[in-house]
Amino acid sequence: MLSVLSSHAPIGIEGQVVSVEVDIRRGLPGIEIVGLPDGAVRESRERVRISIRNSGFVFPPERITVNLAPAGLRKEGASFDLPIALGVLAASQQVERPEDGRIMVLGELNLSGRVRPVSGVLSAVGCGHALGLSRFLVPLENLKEARSLGVGSVHGIGSLRQAADIVTALARGETIAQGDPPQERISAFPAPESGDLEEIRGHESLKRSLEVAAAGRHHVLLFGPPGSGKTMAARRLPSLLPELSRQESLEVTRIHSVAGLLGPGAGLIVRPPMRAPHHTASIEGIVGGGRAMRPGEASLAHHGVLFLDETPEFGSNLLQGLREPIEEGWISIARAGSTVRYPAEFQLILACNPCPCGNLGRDEKSCTCTPEEVSRYWRRMGGALLDRIDLRLPLSPVPVDVMASPAPPSGTAERLRRVREAVRVQRLRYQGRPFSCNARIPAAAMESFCPLSMACRKALVDAGRTVCLSSRAFHSVIRVARTIADLEGAAEIAENHVLEAAQYRRYGDGDWFWIRA
Repeated sequence: MLSVLSSHAPIGIEGQVVSVEVDIRRGLPGIEIVGLPDGAVRESRERVRISIRNSGFVFPPERITVNLAPAGLRKEGASFDLPIALGVLAASQQVERPEDGRIMVLGELNLSGRVRPVSGVLSAVGCGHALGLSRFLVPLENLKEARSLGVGSVHGIGSLRQAADIVTALARGETIAQGDPPQERISAFPAPESGDLEEIRGHESLKRSLEVAAAGRHHVLLFGPPGSGKTMAARRLPSLLPELSRQESLEVTRIHSVAGLLGPGAGLIVRPPMRAPHHTASIEGIVGGGRAMRPGEASLAHHGVLFLDETPEFGSNLLQGLREPIEEGWISIARAGSTVRYPAEFQLILACNPCPCGNLGRDEKSCTCTPEEVSRYWRRMGGALLDRIDLRLPLSPVPVDVMASPAPPSGTAERLRRVREAVRVQRLRYQGRPFSCNARIPAAAMESFCPLSMACRKALVDAGRTVCLSSRAFHSVIRVARTIADLEGAAEIAENHVLEAAQYRRYGDGDWFWIRA
């Protein structure tokens, strides 16, 4: 007897539907799995055998062949346990055979027959729905995640026995109650330190700059002596970002699902993610790849913030590997025989000291670094990466009297209102375009979305000569000026918007030895 079910191989963000074919014939008892299975899939033979017996079924004492098609696609993980077990039961006529291949089944089996959660369920449901599948059996812990897409008939499975009963009922055409679709949506995983932007004492110009960065999704560099508030400010930037749109939530949740980072019972992620990898992270950990071709921190920060603290301590190849996703919003991981693309449209926040000893810019301490050491320190980040950073903000330690003074009234509510209104205006302005924020305006569309008056053009040219703007930096200033105008509710870019945007590029273009003015 031959039985066919569908499952899913998480390759990239979409993955591919896999047909699980089970054939039972006379021969030496045993089970053989073909179709490029990895170690976890091959080990499923024993898990399937024991879980079938412990669930009250009979494991067929015949020769069993399981084919995972397409055969040329490598199959990884334990999510094939449940479809293989159901295929064996259907082929041995212990459950009624469903319509061939029209049910997608995902799940890992315990020896007791219980079903464990797996990763990539949201991608599996989306991929199956695109190919016309309408019935999905997923682990109970993945039910909210699977139903968050809002397509098909999704059933949560707690055990092999329950899955067999549902497959039999579906084969007979019976109606199965699914219960109310869950509406809960989760926020992104919190950063180790998060809070209100107004918790930062002093630094009013910094707060204004972060407001501009949040409104237009511009990249930021924070540099200053240790203790000046760089890390604290970077970790509070996500508090200014508005919630993700429906489409953005689906994209972010799908990436985290493929990476196996969604907890049991998770739904859609609605807050922009914040990723802050340690400087010892590998290139594969940041960019993605490795043996399993999994998404890296850059993709996990999609539609959110990627914060690199102590940036010069990261490897040079790693930092330069971020240039393409900053420009394109995608990361392409090429290996022999396959290429995987992951979305990586993130907001990059860099933080570093002004020099190796960290005292450059301190009034009470002297910097012991030579100009060559300072230049070498900054060259670790590379001019090509820094040229893509829109806002460069020098910080000094907050005076003691400011730290000891009473906290001023919070202005967070007003900042949030301005940022959200600016984001709303941008989404309407760029509706139907491949970009949705000012930081992503292509150079070819500058004239359409960022028209400049003669006074603005003159101010921009004068500023460009003063701070030695490159062609990319020239367009960056215009994008930031567009964001400042949006924050003020102005339909057109004014001269003061251009001047404010240009002063954010004062540092880093043309020289490396920066002295706090």
